[in-house]
Amino acid sequence: ENTPPKMEKEGLETMIGKKKGIQGHYNSCYLDSTLFCLFSFSSVLDTVLLRPKEKNDVEYYSETQELLRTEIVNPLRIYGYVCATKIMKLRKILEKVEAASGFTSEEKDPEEFLNILFHHILRVEPLLKIRSAGQKVQDCYFYQIFMDKNEKVGVPTIQQLLEWSFINSNLKFAEAPSCLIIQMPRFGKDFKMFNKIFPSLELNITDLLEDTPRQCRICGGLAMYEC
Repeated sequence: ENTPPKMEKEGLETMIGKKKGIQGHYNSCYLDSTLFCLFSFSSVLDTVLLRPKEKNDVEYYSETQELLRTEIVNPLRIYGYVCATKIMKLRKILEKVEAASGFTSEEKDPEEFLNILFHHILRVEPLLKIRSAGQKVQDCYFYQIFMDKNEKVGVPTIQQLLEWSFINSNLKFAEAPSCLIIQMPRFGKDFKMFNKIFPSLELNITDLLEDTPRQCRICGGLAMYEC
């Protein structure tokens, strides 16, 4: 059984209040927040939870998929809450992968978590195809925003950050992604790139797509050159 996410007002009522979200425990914040973003209000990755096991899958594929669907994603969508014991079960499974260690105790990066879960266990096809100028297309599961700190910027939007990061790194999407997962600029206890970031509910990636017809900002006609 797969429970679709609740939408709009009903979804907000489910997620707002005390004892809501995914309970944190022992450096699990990176994992909790990633799972919440992926599944609480979006069904775009639900195919990952439903694909039948194949010959090339790892022996604990079904165990991982069942745990994710029935003990984490479904309760999160129905009740708006998942206890830390369920997440610890997942963390123990992650440690079965040879390339993984420390998932039950150490703080990790979301990229490490997604690569182990999507690539090594669930064998998800890469979600993004990104090309740097003159280079081969690189496959990945998400994009982390990299940029220099700009003191003149007050509260940027996600749209602005994504565009600035792509321009500064000379990147283009090789094709429109089916799902775009973005990690905000990194910061630690002593440094923050931005005090606040304004969420963009919709993203326009037209200018970030490779070989896509675009409008000239001066005359409004078909653009022939890119500045």
